[in-house]
Amino acid sequence: MNKILISCAILLFTFSSYADELTINPDHPEKYTVVKGDTLWDISARFLAQPWRWPEIWGVNPQINNPHLIYPGDIVSLTYQDGKPVLSLDRGTGQIVSGRDVKLSPTIRSYDNSDAIPTIPIDAIQQFLERPIVLDENEMDQLPYIVSSYDQHLIATTGNTIYVRGIPEDSNVARYSIYRKGKPYINPRKSEQGKNEVLGYEAIYVGDATIQKSGDPASALVTVVDREVLKGDRLLPQTDENISTEFVPRATNSAMEGNILSVVDGVSQIGQYQVVVLNLGTEQGLETGNVLGVYQSGYVVQDEIGPNIQKSEAQKAAELEDITENGTIISKLAYGVGQAVDSFNETFPHIANKQAKSEGITLPEEYVGVIMVFRTFSKVSYALVMETQGPVHVLDTVRSL
Repeated sequence: MNKILISCAILLFTFSSYADELTINPDHPEKYTVVKGDTLWDISARFLAQPWRWPEIWGVNPQINNPHLIYPGDIVSLTYQDGKPVLSLDRGTGQIVSGRDVKLSPTIRSYDNSDAIPTIPIDAIQQFLERPIVLDENEMDQLPYIVSSYDQHLIATTGNTIYVRGIPEDSNVARYSIYRKGKPYINPRKSEQGKNEVLGYEAIYVGDATIQKSGDPASALVTVVDREVLKGDRLLPQTDENISTEFVPRATNSAMEGNILSVVDGVSQIGQYQVVVLNLGTEQGLETGNVLGVYQSGYVVQDEIGPNIQKSEAQKAAELEDITENGTIISKLAYGVGQAVDSFNETFPHIANKQAKSEGITLPEEYVGVIMVFRTFSKVSYALVMETQGPVHVLDTVRSL
């Protein structure tokens, strides 16, 4: 289960000496009692305007070596010492952790680590830690594949036998997961050659299978299905890899910028605790726990009022003074052209509407939220939307904070 390791001098909130100072939330409570369902991010946000920067606060207390866990029932208090804000933790046992002052109680209290609060809502990302992966096109195409199923059924399900090619006869791997090649992740930023690079392919989890008999093809039994098993689906050996769920939010080591490629559930507007895919990965130096700001890309709106609007031919011709109609002096040529244009517009409105009657204006970028990376691949990564101050969309810019 998830553990959150925190310094004994938990969250000594002082103002940073850097130009970008830490800011105390003006609406912070004096005390807060931790409850089940809280996350460390939530608690920090009650006191800090930039909750992802709490590791910086721990960093100013290098003399503290013993990490602690935060549990429901613990009390976090904000006080001031020498004009500086300080957070202290009271476990209710007489032990106060505050800056360098540590009062230890003789009371022994036993904790179950499974009750410790997580950094972020693990339930929102659990499936992405266990199942989804991103593979290069060559990797996916080289995996063993299903060539047929028992009785040559088009669809296989739990308990069915499938036949697989590409598994070495001397392989001692018995358990496999079944994946299907999903959509490509295409970089919206063109390369120096002017091309949009394919960064990888989503590997869609289909189910699990266990090898029953080796050979070419090998036979396997489908043990778990998440969706129908189809001919051409690929098999990937299962591993006992344990992906950590202990995240320490922090800034990137170097400045970087990218875009949101996709949102997992496919909605048009992205909200808090939704998972997004970024066009940044380990090749760019991105790491688990990195926090990035989200900026609404400069959208283009149409200005139909300003001075740069292209005039229609009728409007241009009407500026030629020659004859009067309805109190306005215009040329005979303008009169004829104007009538012709009006007639054309009435007859072909779909074409007339395409006339340049507005000017495209690019709006400035706007900061709209914060995301935290929780799983990385070579060229892409998964991130969780932690906070939003406005609508987040696919292709919005993400940038180091």
